[in-house]
Amino acid sequence: MLVIPAIDLKEGKCVRLLQGREDAVTVYSDDPSLTAKAWASCGASLLHVVDLDGAFTGSQKNFNAIRKIRESVEMDIEVGGGIRDMDKIDELAGIGIDRVILGTAVIEKPALLRDACNKYPGRILVGIDAKRGKVAVKGWVEVTSVDARELAKKAEETGAAGIIYTDISKDGMLSGPNIEAVREMVNTVSIPVIASGGVSSIDDISNLMQIDGLWGAITGKAIYSGSLDLREAIELVKRNI
Repeated sequence: MLVIPAIDLKEGKCVRLLQGREDAVTVYSDDPSLTAKAWASCGASLLHVVDLDGAFTGSQKNFNAIRKIRESVEMDIEVGGGIRDMDKIDELAGIGIDRVILGTAVIEKPALLRDACNKYPGRILVGIDAKRGKVAVKGWVEVTSVDARELAKKAEETGAAGIIYTDISKDGMLSGPNIEAVREMVNTVSIPVIASGGVSSIDDISNLMQIDGLWGAITGKAIYSGSLDLREAIELVKRNI
């Protein structure tokens, strides 16, 4: 299981939101590329980057910051947030982003997922943000009637390389991940699943490691607040491979 540090971008800065609320922002750094270097120095092999402005507006606003992050580190980078057309996917691939995450677009433009998977096989992930098992879209502002596991199955059938599953009731709360919901998602599909939301401590990493087949776990607020030491978490996983 990979431990994956997250960088959330808003107006070019590295921030965290409480439960995805745009009005509950904590700024951690004015230079996200320096933050990326710090996480790389801890041994991270994959970085999770989200353009929050893009997630809320549907139009990416942090491309320059993403490019600077890409230029600053050699580890793999996955990017999501407001990616709703092929031009944006092409643009991110063009600057060397390894994997692109589609979220809202998967529901609103299902053909985009198919076309993207065909053009960039193995490089398109689907971000599924759920509340009580139902998919939330547009920066979590709208909760739909779409079942999260059904969407995951469709994404796999379409060619998605993996699922990033976020329990939005847990995200940014440092209350522990929803272990059972993550396990259900892992058991629903055969493609890699990355868990996101609620990781607060080394114990949470240990608990997630018990989910057979879980590919990775994203951590954000915990490594910024200091309740989780990223290097310690990565070393714990390596010792148990």
